[in-house]
Amino acid sequence: MAEIEQVEMDRRRKQLGGDVKALVEKYRAIFDWDVPDVDQGAADRLILAEIRKALDGVEADLLAKSA
Repeated sequence: MAEIEQVEMDRRRKQLGGDVKALVEKYRAIFDWDVPDVDQGAADRLILAEIRKALDGVEADLLAKSA
């Protein structure tokens, strides 16, 4: 990665982490509403796994467009 892009990412890292955490919390709330007596640990693992899959898909799409 070029140096200027790394500097910008360094500035935005905390914001990006906060955005991801907010996304996780959004889906935790949905599970809480929709699933009585939800196993929060299991729900968290499922949510995080799906976010990782979604990121993989976004990455694949972006790399295909930039190739």
